[in-house]
Amino acid sequence: MTLKIYQIDAFTDRVFSGNPAAVCPLDAWLDDTLMQQIAMENNLAETAFYVRRGGDYEIRWFTPTVEVDLCGHATLASAFVLFNYEGYGGDTIRFHSSRSGTLPVKREGEYLTLNFPTDVLEPAALTAELTAGFDIVPLAAYRGKTDYMLVFENEAQVRSVKPDLGRIAQLAARGVIITAAGNEVDFVSRFFGPQSGVDEDPVTGSAHTTLIPYWADKLRKDTLVAKQLSARGGWLQCRYLGDRVEISGQARRYLVGEIHVV
Repeated sequence: MTLKIYQIDAFTDRVFSGNPAAVCPLDAWLDDTLMQQIAMENNLAETAFYVRRGGDYEIRWFTPTVEVDLCGHATLASAFVLFNYEGYGGDTIRFHSSRSGTLPVKREGEYLTLNFPTDVLEPAALTAELTAGFDIVPLAAYRGKTDYMLVFENEAQVRSVKPDLGRIAQLAARGVIITAAGNEVDFVSRFFGPQSGVDEDPVTGSAHTTLIPYWADKLRKDTLVAKQLSARGGWLQCRYLGDRVEISGQARRYLVGEIHVV
């Protein structure tokens, strides 16, 4: 069996930055074990697989070790592939996830805009278990559907904090978002998910379903600009819509190839 594969750098306007995702178009779903093996072999934060259903597309996402409920950058990468290389003719693609519902992606010039459900945050105690993963103590902690979010005093702390990945991996969560108000953007963040096979994710679109409602409330504005402070870095334009959020970014093709599975 031969499968087509794309590697796309998402949330960036140039290759070698943003977050790389693999995208595998399928005619029908493969066995779950095989998709997990492909994702492990790709060894990227996420590999997305999609199957056409009528005029829409079903989508699933795998890290090297687990299937995840939602992935922003790999959804953006999948839309980029469909719009530019797989012959999709419209300006809005409707993805469907059995775990996260309907996920439209709209094309506006070079920008693609994800429309995702808003996460619901609850305050969390700053326990020793939660703070042990970082060498700087955060100001506050929250818990969303899948992640913890820690709020720090300023951008410099988010940029310089040293994570203890072993301690973070012990937390019962997909991962940990850390964030602060930005110097030149509205807010900055980083994301650590060693328990999900991703030590530090370069640009985490799904984490912004948690970040956007928090910062929209704090800054009293619905339109925000965000930056993820990973080594590769990434920029996101964000809009708070109440029960939904919009996350916009660009993408660039790095690779087109074939997977050969015996």
